[in-house]
Amino acid sequence: MPLLGARATQTILEEKTNAPDDTSAATKYADQSEKLAFLRPGQNDASAGKTQAVQAHFVTPQDPVIELANGQRLPAVPIEEATKLNNAKDEAEGREPAAIPDPIKRQERSGFVHGVQASSTCSIEKAEASDATLSQTAPASRTNPLFPPLPMYGPPSILRSIQCRFFRATSAVLSFLFLLAIVAGAAVTSVPKIWRRIRCYAVLQNPDRLRPFHEEEKRRSKARQATKRAWVQGKKRKGICTPSGESTVDAERFEPTEGGADPLIPDLAYYARRVGLNAETFEVQTEDGFIIELYHVYDPREYTPDSQNGKRPGSFETFRKKSVGSSYAETHSSFPPAQKKYPVLMMHGLLQAAGAFCCNDDDSLAFFLAKSGYDVWLGNNRCGFKPRHTVLGYGDPRMWAWNLRQMAVMDLPALIDRVLAETGFSKLALIAHSQGTTQTFVALAKEQRPDIGNKISVFCALAPAAYSGPLIAKAYLKFMSVISHGMFRLVFGIHAFIPMMHQAHLILPGSLYSFKGYVVFSFLFLWSDARWDRGLRNRMFQFAPVHVSAESMRWWLGRECFAKHKCILATREEGKLEDKEDEEDDEIIRQFYIDREPKITARRRLQRNLTSFHCQTLTHQHHDTTRGKYAWYDDQFPPLALWVCGSDDLVDGRRLLRRFDRGREPHVRIVHKKIVEGYEHLDVIWAMDMIDKVGKEVREVMWRTASEEDRAICQVPEGCEAEIEVHPDDAPGQALQQRRSSVATALGGKMFSGGRARMASISESPAPSEGTMIDATKGQWSDDLSRDSGEFEDAEVMKGAGRQRRESDEVDREGKGFSPRRGRARTISEVKFTDLDEKGDPFG
Repeated sequence: MPLLGARATQTILEEKTNAPDDTSAATKYADQSEKLAFLRPGQNDASAGKTQAVQAHFVTPQDPVIELANGQRLPAVPIEEATKLNNAKDEAEGREPAAIPDPIKRQERSGFVHGVQASSTCSIEKAEASDATLSQTAPASRTNPLFPPLPMYGPPSILRSIQCRFFRATSAVLSFLFLLAIVAGAAVTSVPKIWRRIRCYAVLQNPDRLRPFHEEEKRRSKARQATKRAWVQGKKRKGICTPSGESTVDAERFEPTEGGADPLIPDLAYYARRVGLNAETFEVQTEDGFIIELYHVYDPREYTPDSQNGKRPGSFETFRKKSVGSSYAETHSSFPPAQKKYPVLMMHGLLQAAGAFCCNDDDSLAFFLAKSGYDVWLGNNRCGFKPRHTVLGYGDPRMWAWNLRQMAVMDLPALIDRVLAETGFSKLALIAHSQGTTQTFVALAKEQRPDIGNKISVFCALAPAAYSGPLIAKAYLKFMSVISHGMFRLVFGIHAFIPMMHQAHLILPGSLYSFKGYVVFSFLFLWSDARWDRGLRNRMFQFAPVHVSAESMRWWLGRECFAKHKCILATREEGKLEDKEDEEDDEIIRQFYIDREPKITARRRLQRNLTSFHCQTLTHQHHDTTRGKYAWYDDQFPPLALWVCGSDDLVDGRRLLRRFDRGREPHVRIVHKKIVEGYEHLDVIWAMDMIDKVGKEVREVMWRTASEEDRAICQVPEGCEAEIEVHPDDAPGQALQQRRSSVATALGGKMFSGGRARMASISESPAPSEGTMIDATKGQWSDDLSRDSGEFEDAEVMKGAGRQRRESDEVDREGKGFSPRRGRARTISEVKFTDLDEKGDPFG
């Protein structure tokens, strides 16, 4: 429906005073408009303009945002309130009320239906009056099992301002006591560690001698000290080149423009300049009015930033309309047609900022990819270090009425559209860590915003957070999951979560703040710095914590959401049914499939998985229609690569792998997966050997999954020059063709126009046999085993194996949901082990 003009809006609102009947359409519209406005009529001034609500715009069927008369937007409100506003507007203009968008629904095996926002009687019925108290605007503690409705706050009033200040005062004291208890617990648990170090020093031993990279840490520390002295003396000297720097990368080309002692500041661009790069900041406006930061890392010799005018937030619609092949792509205008850089967007984890990817000098994942030849962009979520909104201020509770779902359906699409608009590409590669993977998995769900999957060429998930690990049951986290919502608001407030942490960041010296941050977070999440470069550890904690809303932390740790269901998109009841299925599957695997293939190297595994991605035959897809009926995702989900930390107690990445391996997501195509044994939750971005174990594979996966059209106009990243080597056991037809292409090239012949050898995406594998099967070829059912030498091997199972499953659950035709057949075990049809058949010579 079209926007109502400012003059027409004012005319309708003025009809309220002249209307003879209080129930007139204009009066209803004016009342609802004032109820959802930014300010009350008497509070408007010349600078703010008219702030009445004009209409509700449905970003998704579950997310109506309010458009104001001055053109600005307010965050999402309950669907019922948005519908009232739009219906009253239509009636006032003499039109039939428009139907609200139908939400896409997703059904669980347990019978629960996702996609329908549960109504909150507290926020709808009790908030009919515009001056309802804050206690009346609180949503019910138990509503929607996964994403309960958020509280609705109307325009400010005297009573509401007093209550807001009350909550800020009580939460400041109680949350400080909670934080103090955490710090005390961390201090107590640190006593044994300190005592062990004292004992080592007493016997003249180095307590760090057993650290896995102790010698390398010493070498890098000496190199940093030498570089620092050289910089202070004014000598020209290149920056620290860590062992991950490959010989193919021109190290002399990246001349640092910053150096000396590390000031420990949360400035991503500063640390980019220390390694010969630089970064510019763009402001992005989300569809609900938040202003978030987007950082662009670039090589100063190849690109010169434009003026600040193009970096302002602007309208989100501007970048969406110009996001494909547009002349707006200013960041790539200086590159020749065939030398552009493929865009990569990186999303950070919980309580972190984008700088978390930029802490390890050249071993930082963002800088490594930038120097390899990618166009690297790093996004922040809403609020971050500087909470900003187009109209709302820090003290307004509406500024903080959001949780992870709003980050998924509002922040991530806005960042993707802005990157595509700035680069001119139709797709980008997405790298996410921890909470960044969570918001992406949520955004791509059927009932959320699955369409953004069409703009992602590959989704690289580092330490994917979809299922909770055993850490969620710890006492200090359990406290937040047992208290009621009202008590949660009293302790942690209705604004930012424990704002005392941010005050400490401003007051304490950088080294002291980082040390305390490491000790506290190590105590909370049970990770260590064993694999990190300890000389850079203080820098890592300069980018955490950032501002997050109390509602967001309630979603993670409160009594009704993630902490209860231990999953981001499935209820606890659904999880129990999956566990039962997995137990039966595990028994089948133990009986038939373990150790049926020889071990392979990590490099061979990557090549085989990429070969599987490019092969378009049906043998690389799951076909269990019964399990696929309850899938989270549809066919818009992008190709997926996962790197799971083997010693991660915070999230359960192995369970997520089982979901994909066992046919529950038939539309999800796994490009590559790897369990890095020994890695903890943050090691996947901060470990000293992360580039070798994760970074180089990420770099190659992104390039191999990019479209042929995009690769034709982009420079080839370092380390991706060679074509994928196809092993005969993986795809005999492709291996034969690749060998013939190599021979033809050696003889000077050309197999194809342009002289290019056949790509691995062209498959000549035989067509699959008909029948329902679950095929887990090319890396399915594999685990990575850690070895002292640092190499990983995996045992692949179920290669080419087909079997039919008979589910133990059946649909109750009377509409009562699903009822398991008790006392009956699942039966298995005859299995043909094609992986045991003799293979002929693939080269003839």
